[in-house]
Amino acid sequence: MARRRAAAGAGFLGRWLRRLLTLALVLLVAGPVGAVAVYRFVPPPVTWLMVQRAVEGRGFDRRWEPLERISPDLVRAVIAGEDARFCDHHGFDFDAIQKAMATNESGGRLRGGSTISQQTAKNVFLWPHRDYVRKGLEAWFTVLIEAGWGKRRIMEVYLNSIEWGPGVYGAEAAAQHNFGVPAVRLTSAQAGRLAAIIPKPLAWRAARPGPYVRRRSGSIARNATIVRRGGLASCVL
Repeated sequence: MARRRAAAGAGFLGRWLRRLLTLALVLLVAGPVGAVAVYRFVPPPVTWLMVQRAVEGRGFDRRWEPLERISPDLVRAVIAGEDARFCDHHGFDFDAIQKAMATNESGGRLRGGSTISQQTAKNVFLWPHRDYVRKGLEAWFTVLIEAGWGKRRIMEVYLNSIEWGPGVYGAEAAAQHNFGVPAVRLTSAQAGRLAAIIPKPLAWRAARPGPYVRRRSGSIARNATIVRRGGLASCVL
């Protein structure tokens, strides 16, 4: 009798474990796929980072604009500054990742190897703090948006979601805050400045850049010319 009860208890526990694993698998697959499918057509409303910054009292200004209402110079500038092989890879730039790892291991300035696709996946769907769970989910979402959105939609969501200053999100709000113009009227120089501050948007200023940001924005503007001449933004523009 005791053995039967033990066996029945083990069977009951086994069934519940299988159900929990099945539910977890469904949530892990169906949840992200559903969210990616919706955001293929609907602008993502807010991100984890936006909520965090708002709680910190930094405010909230985001004005969604379709890609057609954002200057092509800004598209080229962010490709030049953040991900020169954006149109060539399928979400992951393994050469950039290897270079970043080599630089970090040699004791040089820490650098990342994230592509625009990975940054978009992180910004829209995940929390800002880095950990192994987030990196794993980031890779999964990157695969999904590359397959489900395509490059133009990824760039559109990226430019409308990234942080460009305290409480400032997206190209339109950044253009208005820094230069008093809509995103569609950004010049190549202004676009270079905005692209230059993406790594540290709370510390660097596009409107009043310091020496480092001026040098960096100048380099990005020159590289953006290479992007234009080489057709490196052809998947977007």
